[in-house]
Amino acid sequence: MNSTKQNLFVLTGGPGSGKTTLLDALDAAGFATAPEAGRSIIRQQKAMGGSGLPSADRLLYAELMLSWDIRSFQAAPDETAFFDRGIPDTIGYLSLCGIAVPAHFHRAAEMFRYNRTVFILPPWPDIFRNDTERTQSPEEAEATFRAMQETYTALGYRLVEVPRTRLRERLAFVLAAAGVGDHPCPDKKKGADNRGPRP
Repeated sequence: MNSTKQNLFVLTGGPGSGKTTLLDALDAAGFATAPEAGRSIIRQQKAMGGSGLPSADRLLYAELMLSWDIRSFQAAPDETAFFDRGIPDTIGYLSLCGIAVPAHFHRAAEMFRYNRTVFILPPWPDIFRNDTERTQSPEEAEATFRAMQETYTALGYRLVEVPRTRLRERLAFVLAAAGVGDHPCPDKKKGADNRGPRP
């Protein structure tokens, strides 16, 4: 059942580093994208009064993220796609929280592998903002960045740090490092919704 999908690229790092903005730019450029699991899960759990929240049950929250990320991986298209976080992020999250990582999280990270090149966005205090889902402090954002560095490196991924610069330059940097230039799959229809299936 092990699967490696070289066409799937992960964007990771701490909160408030510009991942979502960069993912939106990739989507606008015509590439398939998959949104971060955590934000959607928080909204869903709050709406239905669930306990799978960082403020309530962190292990359950991580389990929900893992399930979401596996489904996103399996449902991903065959062309180049960019993911806002990946399965290893759930391991990094639990490690950061000081919670013992269940064995099946490690098995999932080995079973479902992305392209070896993983883009990591460093902390960027100038653009860091809190909102209804992002409640971490800048210090926690820095710690999250370090946790993701350690997690992805331990799993054998090659981390490429995205420079803190203008969005257009970040976009060009990622596309060049991914080896896809600035053109998506030729059969993409300009203006189509290329986001991957939402669990």
